[in-house]
Amino acid sequence: MKAMILAAGKGERMRPLTLTTPKPLIRAAGVPLIEYHLRALARAGFTEIVINHAWLGQQIEDHLGDGSRFGLSIRYSPESEPLETGGGIFRALPLLGEEPFLVVNGDIWTDYDFATLRRPLAGLAHLVMVDNPAHHPTGGDFCLDNGLLHDGEPGALTLTYSGISVLHPRLFEHCRAGAFKLAPLLREAMAKGLVSGEHMHGQWIDVGTIERLAQVEHLLEASR
Repeated sequence: MKAMILAAGKGERMRPLTLTTPKPLIRAAGVPLIEYHLRALARAGFTEIVINHAWLGQQIEDHLGDGSRFGLSIRYSPESEPLETGGGIFRALPLLGEEPFLVVNGDIWTDYDFATLRRPLAGLAHLVMVDNPAHHPTGGDFCLDNGLLHDGEPGALTLTYSGISVLHPRLFEHCRAGAFKLAPLLREAMAKGLVSGEHMHGQWIDVGTIERLAQVEHLLEASR
């Protein structure tokens, strides 16, 4: 199974840090955020990684190179214009092949074991869900019932999508090149019962602000 790290965002909420450094290269406890993913993916048995990038993307390529120092083979999918999550993945499909692949947002930090996702995919997608974070306590994304995900009814208990998933290329079979979101594709597949999910209870932080970057550093220091 190949893996894709989404690294094309500008990280505007983390300015001024991201004015001259792409968000995936922002350091937590001295290590660029994206390197935590690469090391975890290597430990989980992944060897082929695709990384998309846009804002200051050449810095990412220059820093990571071909991935050999991590025991990985890295290929890049540069974007000259913002393609959003769905469009970015669609553009990278020729590098990802015809089998299901793992996707992880480059701007999260987690202790999730990616090896648990190296298994057959029953439908078109499998999403890792987390409890709604403090900065988004009542605004979850989807409901998880008996291993399947769906849009919740008003008032239903929802969970937040962690930014970790396994997707089948067929999820994108009717898409066209350009910018588009991933969520509508997932909702369409959910309506057909083709999206499974799991509830992850480990450590997970959406590193969207400087304050949450400090949270990651606190956790890392505490674990030493």
